[in-house]
Amino acid sequence: MPQAAEQAPGDGIQASSLRRSLNVWSAVGVSVALMAPSMAININPQGTAAAVGRAVPLAFLLATVGVLLIAHTFVRLSQRFSHAGSVYAFVGATLGPRAGSVAGWLNAGTYVFYGAVTSTAAGIFLTDLIRKILSPNDLPDWAGYVFAWLVLAAVWWFSVREIRGGTTLLLVTEGLTIALILVVAVITLGKLITGHSPGGQRVDMSVFTVTSGTSVSTVFLGIVFGFLSFAGFEAAATLGEETEQPRRNIPRAILGTALFGGVFFVVVTAIEMMAFGTDAGGVQAFVKSEALIGDLAQRYVASWLSYVIVIGATFSAAACCLACVVGASRLIFALSRDGMGPTALASVHPSRNVPHVAATVSVAVVVVIQAVGWVLLRATPFDVFTIAATAGTLILLVAYVLATLGAVRLLFVADDGQIRRSEVVIPVLGLALLGYTLYRNVIPWPDGSALWGPGLAIAVLALVVIGVLVRPAAAREAGAKLMAQQGF
Repeated sequence: MPQAAEQAPGDGIQASSLRRSLNVWSAVGVSVALMAPSMAININPQGTAAAVGRAVPLAFLLATVGVLLIAHTFVRLSQRFSHAGSVYAFVGATLGPRAGSVAGWLNAGTYVFYGAVTSTAAGIFLTDLIRKILSPNDLPDWAGYVFAWLVLAAVWWFSVREIRGGTTLLLVTEGLTIALILVVAVITLGKLITGHSPGGQRVDMSVFTVTSGTSVSTVFLGIVFGFLSFAGFEAAATLGEETEQPRRNIPRAILGTALFGGVFFVVVTAIEMMAFGTDAGGVQAFVKSEALIGDLAQRYVASWLSYVIVIGATFSAAACCLACVVGASRLIFALSRDGMGPTALASVHPSRNVPHVAATVSVAVVVVIQAVGWVLLRATPFDVFTIAATAGTLILLVAYVLATLGAVRLLFVADDGQIRRSEVVIPVLGLALLGYTLYRNVIPWPDGSALWGPGLAIAVLALVVIGVLVRPAAAREAGAKLMAQQGF
């Protein structure tokens, strides 16, 4: 593979360009905010517990291993390529423009789905908070959609402005909420160790084992919510054209976010499960919790702190939604700039240097997803959360597969001595884990309401593949532009 010159995408070609003004912490802010650990730790482990029972930390540990294998792919590729299209550029430069376009649109679709997930989660948290303050009968379920749209309005306002202030907001908001969660977790662990827990619970390492009769395939069903919790750790790659020294700072942001997320999720989910109890009653209460850390704060620390935690989780969800829109808009902008999307979506604001049209469209699609769920499907906000989360995660795993295949090819064809070919074992192991996780989530085919998520993911995948295949000339032109932007 030819060596890329150190030039910014767009240098020397007639194309819309972004401004390089962000440092490594800005990139970290987008990745951490899109991963949204403080939101995820409150609402995602319940889905894992429904599948694997007490072994939630084990499922998150396995998800951490998978994410670190995938992080190797993104680190190696972002050391070579810096592009707003993230996986579109990574896959396009290694496997070809058609595969790159498919990966790019799938990743953009994931971020849009996660925009629906996170704004809906914010609506759910706000509904729960107001119900606790007032009365359960004073607020209907559909209020969650209204709150979600208020959050989306604020997200849109920030997303069409310069991103530097937005990334600072993302990092500070998430950091403060994580700090509160860690305080609750440490106090809870202290009471578990000393035997002063409300229900007599103690430290119980059985949370890292499955109950008898739980199959390996069932564990991998639970891992999906682990991947969901990590999803977005690679979002810093979409700032490849806006970050200073991107081939050094972007890999650092991606790997640092993945490592932090792994430690945080495994440790805190273990404390959560032990605090609720590892017996059948404890697992059932865990699954039914609407905000895990909020409930722990109420039981183990102080009731008023539970309100603070829920408010923090709401801000985390809103910050995550902003990061989703930022990521989606950069991907859509990059794809459209290269001819794989409408020209209007490649426009950049003349003074703010952000893809404001792509950001506006991303927010509008999120609203449509929620409106269809509410009006046509008569779904509750939590139903929309689950469906969009499952669909978004599954198509993201497909994009990860394509990126990992690109990394394998890069390892075999790179001849500059920068990468040892023995490293190929890492992405190969990642492919095995990704492939099996995808397989176990569609085979056997789910029934009832459980089929909405996988069914929607397959429909989106089919539309994206068909849309790319019917435009071969556009794909070839996009490939030429992509290689020129990367300095080859």
